[in-house]
Amino acid sequence: MNHATMTILALVSLLMAILALAGCTSPGITPEQRSPSPSPTVENEAYVVLANNQFALDLYKNLAGDQANSRENLFFSPFSISSAMAIACEGARGDTAREIREVFFFPENTAVMRGGYEELISGINSGSSAYSLNAANALFAEQTYPFRPDYIAVASQSYGAKATNLDFINNPDNSRLTINRWIEEQTNDKIKDLIPPGSITPLTRLVITNAVYFKGNWQKQFDENETTMEDFQNGDGTAIRVPIMQRTDKSATYGYTETADLQVLRMPYESDTGKSLSMLVLLPRDDALSTIEQSLTIDTLTGLQQNLTEKRVMVYFPRFTMETKYFLPRTLSAMGMPTAFTTNADFSGMDGTRDLLVTDVIHQAFIDVNEEGTEAAAATAVIIGGRGYTPVEEPVPVFRADHPFIFFIQDDETGLILFMGRVMSPTAT
Repeated sequence: MNHATMTILALVSLLMAILALAGCTSPGITPEQRSPSPSPTVENEAYVVLANNQFALDLYKNLAGDQANSRENLFFSPFSISSAMAIACEGARGDTAREIREVFFFPENTAVMRGGYEELISGINSGSSAYSLNAANALFAEQTYPFRPDYIAVASQSYGAKATNLDFINNPDNSRLTINRWIEEQTNDKIKDLIPPGSITPLTRLVITNAVYFKGNWQKQFDENETTMEDFQNGDGTAIRVPIMQRTDKSATYGYTETADLQVLRMPYESDTGKSLSMLVLLPRDDALSTIEQSLTIDTLTGLQQNLTEKRVMVYFPRFTMETKYFLPRTLSAMGMPTAFTTNADFSGMDGTRDLLVTDVIHQAFIDVNEEGTEAAAATAVIIGGRGYTPVEEPVPVFRADHPFIFFIQDDETGLILFMGRVMSPTAT
């Protein structure tokens, strides 16, 4: 594990202790029990990273616990969703703001949140010749609607979300297509048709968008000639033949640790002067995925990463492609922020009135994992409507990922979880 990663993991552990003492958040603390006020000693970027990662695990557990997803692959970008909702939170007031902060673990101190996102977005977009990584926010506003200038300014200055005026009233579907084209451009055409027909209406007043895109090669690439068709045990107990990549040579050294319940592998991507990025894979023993899902917390994840050591590992990993789409109002309401989707919503920070509410939160994600590396993209749209809308040498470990597993794509320098997912069946899309 490199020095930067060790430093960040140590910082995250320290932050957990600080936040717990400050009455903020720790594993096992419900939103109602925690205070969103940050400790004055917590750095902006580190606080937002911690908030994002806690939300990632919470959302994963909610999606995994949904009966409709019981046998489905999962994949999403917590950073994309939280970035868009942070901009929405900037315009929320009263109970609406409190609920959003509690679900997303946002600090009550807006300077901390703004500074944290500004630093993270700048770092993500700092550039590298070894990989592609970018994040972008944007506002699309009804051209006749009088939004508060200070709200538009904060969105632009702290989140890089420039405002574009559209004619939602007279041309809602053309406006939808314009927003979708922006998403496609930001994600290298991997996220298409994010906003479906009918989602933008003459009552739409604002669409807050985020897009995240990543493409990188493995630091230790797999030889395509070594890929073989082997059995993968699906989440429903059946077996299918899938392409399994492998690295078993003497140079196959990776960050690795194991417990009685699972094996953990960190596969780094190529990097030069840019950020150090990697895929972290949690492979349960004996197909005990649900046990790992239920016990996964920030503390356990941090502890596992701290225990990673570089060693030779015989790696067998499936090649897979996945596309997902989620309409999140029901999920986010169940997680603790129902008011934003009702006529009781208060987004007066956007326009000075109580006339606005969230009509939808749409998230779409894509990932392709192959012998060369990984391409991943995600986008989020938070749609704000006006009142009147109805809401709807030791022994060499063998890491054989031939059964369901959890994975993350993370920024090793900050610990930020950019993407998170679960593979139940590599051939499902």
